[in-house]
Amino acid sequence: MTTTNDIEQLFRTHYVEMHRLAMLVLRDEDTARDIVHDVFESLLRSGLTDVSGQYLLKAVRNRCLNHIKSLSVRDRMKELYAVDEQEIADDEWPDDETIAMIHSTVANDLTDACRRVVNMRFAEGMSYKEISATLGISEVAVYKHLRHAIDVLRSKLSQNG
Repeated sequence: MTTTNDIEQLFRTHYVEMHRLAMLVLRDEDTARDIVHDVFESLLRSGLTDVSGQYLLKAVRNRCLNHIKSLSVRDRMKELYAVDEQEIADDEWPDDETIAMIHSTVANDLTDACRRVVNMRFAEGMSYKEISATLGISEVAVYKHLRHAIDVLRSKLSQNG
């Protein structure tokens, strides 16, 4: 059984590295610290012995991914692009011109596969898993198509902004 002293030793040895990983993934000091502390708390409760640094890093990574997954789409976009809440809350955002530019960019600047994924995700509201099953591609491929589309849109909007 893992004792409090064992946990303290693991904490002293691995905390900085675990916290750095959580910060890289989440970019939020409070949440990163909470996740690292949760990993140590679960270790204490589970009674695991002989825990490696690699195990601890994987636990942090998995908890970070679970945290991101639990966020709403709006929160994920805000986190990903560090958008000011006022910009999102503004009733005038996005304006008709911006919406037209987004539609034009999706229609003209994306590949057919990328456009299909964007439409399934945002127009039809399908999950990554549903899109993956429908198109016969992996969820990672769905993510990559969406990420590419967002990068293209961001570039286009910044050129015209």
